[in-house]
Amino acid sequence: MTTADGDDLELLLDRLSTLAAASVGDRRRVLGVAGPPGAGKTTLVLRVLAAAAGDGRLAGRVAHVPMDGFHLPGPELRRLGRETRKGAPDTFDTSAYAATLQAARDLPRRRLLAPSFDHAVGEPEPEAIEVPAESDLVVTEGNYLLLDDPAWLPVRRQLDEVWFCALADDVRRGRLVARHVDAGRPARDAAAWVARSDEANARLVASTAGAAHLVLVDGRVV
Repeated sequence: MTTADGDDLELLLDRLSTLAAASVGDRRRVLGVAGPPGAGKTTLVLRVLAAAAGDGRLAGRVAHVPMDGFHLPGPELRRLGRETRKGAPDTFDTSAYAATLQAARDLPRRRLLAPSFDHAVGEPEPEAIEVPAESDLVVTEGNYLLLDDPAWLPVRRQLDEVWFCALADDVRRGRLVARHVDAGRPARDAAAWVARSDEANARLVASTAGAAHLVLVDGRVV
């Protein structure tokens, strides 16, 4: 994958710098990175965050709060009968997600704790991420940030800017199958899960790209 290198990376850092500058003496800004499963959202975010850490305009000013930490826990999914649909829009605690992003925007600023997601056990991990009081910008990534759905609109309203990651469907599907196999699924089961679950979610997310401020295809700005 070409991941936001060269001029693209500088452009993205410039946009981050503009958002961070707007927060000086004011509330934190929140950047969302959306896109379908397997499109490279987390790869892009981690690349940009690493570059920001070495940029004099942004070093020490950017925090990261991914959507994954707001998965509903396994027992709750089983109670709701949604365990086989994990990753669908209604398998996240959108109220807690929106509240966390709102708290990040509140004045006066304060230190926040947010959940992470433990991929080894497949469960959220409460209060695993710190947003320091001095952070000027919070970056969050997830599939459904631009979804026009009552449960997700409170999340969308907390975002000052949204970037959308896209990727050729065959490449994206191949990545997803490999990801599930790496997590322990047999190859046939992984392919079936992608075809049934991930692709249904991907089609839904793809329809939201037009609402983004910036679109990247395979990590490159278009």
